[in-house]
Amino acid sequence: MPQDPPAPQQPGSESLTYEQARDELATVVAELEAGTSTLEQSLALWERGETLVAICQQWLDNARTRIEAVRRQADSGQSQADTSA
Repeated sequence: MPQDPPAPQQPGSESLTYEQARDELATVVAELEAGTSTLEQSLALWERGETLVAICQQWLDNARTRIEAVRRQADSGQSQADTSA
């Protein structure tokens, strides 16, 4: 079974799993919604949120690609079984 793809590397960003990025994004959103940060802090949180969204999207895109590959393989195997019967 293939391993999960590595998290996308972005300048200044650590490698995060999908779950880690999603959880941190939820924290960032909660902090922004609280409205208690300064403008500068809010901008930094927003930028971090954008990075986390990109990481999550990359994980989801990779998962979709893997699922599609498995489906194609299963469809191909089914087609071959149908023609040999």
